[in-house]
Amino acid sequence: MSVNLTVNEIFYSLQGEGSRAGTPNIFIRLSNCNLNCWFCDTEFESGESYSLQQLLEEISQFPCKNIIWTGGEPALQLTDEIVAFFKEHGYYQAIETNGTKPLPSKLDFISCSPKQVTAARLRENFPDGVSEIKCLFQQAPDYDLHELPKAEHYLLSPIFLGKEKERMELDREILQRCIDYILKNPDWQLSIQQHKVWNIR
Repeated sequence: MSVNLTVNEIFYSLQGEGSRAGTPNIFIRLSNCNLNCWFCDTEFESGESYSLQQLLEEISQFPCKNIIWTGGEPALQLTDEIVAFFKEHGYYQAIETNGTKPLPSKLDFISCSPKQVTAARLRENFPDGVSEIKCLFQQAPDYDLHELPKAEHYLLSPIFLGKEKERMELDREILQRCIDYILKNPDWQLSIQQHKVWNIR
């Protein structure tokens, strides 16, 4: 198979946020993104080319069969062929996406954190819904929940703010506003970026 992926980094850690928080996963961060969000804390521009076989050999060292495709925006590179290849080798595959592009089929878990995309486009991109929708919270969600695609979980995640992107301290005021909003709008639930609290990747 001659498909190649440009990979920014590969690491093994616990999922730190969302409904799968605390589970061990192999994170495959694909290079490049179609957005430039001011709050992004990830370097995704650099990368190294991997064939699918090389990538399989690299991740085989880990005692885990859970992949999280992340970025950047992994939908820029991920295809049905790639997902099928890793499924054939027994891997459970989740994706973290900004919601701006349709995704390959056969993914096991879709975590959509929508950014710079309308609710109508989200419904168009995900007609069958997603596993979870995770909105970053500073004041209130940009979306009406009832306009979003169907999801098993609707999550609000307070933004970590500070002069340095690596800052690990959660803004308590934003967290309290997030909690107050959820108490008034109980279809949402809280999701904190716990990996930043745990001080892991």
